[in-house]
Amino acid sequence: MREAYKIDHQLQLITAIKDNNSIALKEFYTSNYPKIEALILKNSGSQEHAKDVYQEAFISMWNNVRNELFTPQNDSALQGYLYQIAKNKWMDILRSKRFRTTQALTEERMVYLKQDDTVDDHNAYDEKLNTTMTAFKDLGQPCKDLLKTFYFEKKSLREIALDLNIEETSVRNKKYRCMEKLRAIVLASKS
Repeated sequence: MREAYKIDHQLQLITAIKDNNSIALKEFYTSNYPKIEALILKNSGSQEHAKDVYQEAFISMWNNVRNELFTPQNDSALQGYLYQIAKNKWMDILRSKRFRTTQALTEERMVYLKQDDTVDDHNAYDEKLNTTMTAFKDLGQPCKDLLKTFYFEKKSLREIALDLNIEETSVRNKKYRCMEKLRAIVLASKS
């Protein structure tokens, strides 16, 4: 009975997010921030980093829920999803060239970020990776090139903008649109 209540609560929260219920959004936002802040502070970040990353992660989660790109699988799925988005965003920042020039990314910090992963997480990760890589093949060439340059060559948005002779904000927008296309392809392959 208790488990059914928790899952029902998740569905109510999803509905509240889709309806832009400001009270529910504010409560969810404030209740989940401390965990993200702790993660970032323990991994070379500042409170400003934590606020920025959390805000970006929250907006991504909110967009994905509203666009039905996320469905809870258990009673804490939404919180875990938000945490994972924030963690991935922070890992991207830690790997970025700009951050590396100001902060050394030690093996200890990487181990901490990965220590909460379990065997099940690795299996799920492998499955998601395979699905994503299959979907990646269906992306158009401009998106493939942009995402490869950003994620595999580890070039910053600024470097990519200079290479393409366009504004950095344009590159950021193109990268966002390409990621949205990739998510849509992944979702379509699951249904």
